[in-house]
Amino acid sequence: MPLTDQDRTDITDLLNLHGHHADAGDLDRMCELFTPDVTYDVADFGLAVLHGTTALKEAALALGDANPVGHHVTNIVITQIDDHTVRVRSKGIAIMTGGTAGSCVYDDIVTRRPDGWKISHRKITARRAPLGERGPREVLDR
Repeated sequence: MPLTDQDRTDITDLLNLHGHHADAGDLDRMCELFTPDVTYDVADFGLAVLHGTTALKEAALALGDANPVGHHVTNIVITQIDDHTVRVRSKGIAIMTGGTAGSCVYDDIVTRRPDGWKISHRKITARRAPLGERGPREVLDR
């Protein structure tokens, strides 16, 4: 069965709520967004692959002031895998306390559960170079 417009709205709202909860410090509300056994892969940032919403909360508290003050999500693309699972790719922009910003890609698996759509797997990849891994010279040479 294809995704409905309501499914797409609910999934988009789910991704958007992450930034609101994280930035407000509402870490106990992450269970509204993630499955209890979520895999949260932040290895690209030199951190561990986290398992479960309790681990998410503990990691955020351990980072303390190193957490972004603003999490912003954009460019949300939803691809249906089956009736209960979608892949969602989106772009993230983080604003840090000193005013610097960073960009990342969120790769999510979102699962339909009795209590609604929840993120069951998230991998965050930092964007460190323009044009993917190629530099501008390589692109021009092609």
